[in-house]
Amino acid sequence: MSVTQMENLQVEHHCATVGDSRVHFVTAGQGPALVLLHGWPQTWYSWRKVIPALSQRFKVIAPDLRGLGDSSRPRDGFDMKRVSGEVAELLTGVLGLKEIYLAGHDWGGPAAFALAAFNPGLVRKLVMLDAAVPGDGSGTYNQNGRRWHHAFHQVMDLPEALIAGREDIYYRYFFKQFGFVQDAISEEDIAEYLRTYRDIGTLRTGLGYYRAVPQTVRDNEAWLRENRLQMPVLAYGGGEAFGRGEEGFTSLQRVATDVKGGVIANCGHWVQEERPDFVVQEMVSFLGS
Repeated sequence: MSVTQMENLQVEHHCATVGDSRVHFVTAGQGPALVLLHGWPQTWYSWRKVIPALSQRFKVIAPDLRGLGDSSRPRDGFDMKRVSGEVAELLTGVLGLKEIYLAGHDWGGPAAFALAAFNPGLVRKLVMLDAAVPGDGSGTYNQNGRRWHHAFHQVMDLPEALIAGREDIYYRYFFKQFGFVQDAISEEDIAEYLRTYRDIGTLRTGLGYYRAVPQTVRDNEAWLRENRLQMPVLAYGGGEAFGRGEEGFTSLQRVATDVKGGVIANCGHWVQEERPDFVVQEMVSFLGS
């Protein structure tokens, strides 16, 4: 175990073997368990601005998702049922938790949905930030092509050939163009993300999330034919730049019975980094009610 401390952020680092993976995760605080799932091209570090406040009320657990960050790089298994199953085994099998609060951003959103759907009774309340659910019946997970990189990433071999050696250029584009608050992700923050995303293995595993979308859609569609999420759900999307706006909220309305939320003004896609105070306020109010 090691400790990261910067400004008012202090987290403990851990690693656990779960199935065919070594999972890296950080923890902070005491109280009811609150699990935070990150997206692409990011790591647990995307939650750094909200962890200090949330850890005053909750035991925060933020893993690096399968194949990303400082977790290991398995060859396959990047559909959301497999990704969320690994998180579920970490939480229940390794940490011995019976129930949790859960939040997800970007790919962490579909992973959070799958964790809630395929593990009945584990998730008490769910928060979705700028995320929609593949297979929700709308067919618009890629925003009708607006998120052009979804289709590009699903092409075999070509993205690797074009991105390898140019990771700084490629990932930096998303950090700069998908956000609205331009100083929300600093050069130091980008360097931390690139620390693991420059690895050729991370290029493969990150693309694997997009290539597994058809399987994720099949799994979700099968579950949704007979089920809806029953726990309370809070869903917000960024209102500017490449934020999803109301799409996340309407997506969750299709798959859950109790949904609140809306659009965050003056915010793009990187919600918890662009508007951390708003996120903390809304999460604490929702989870504590």
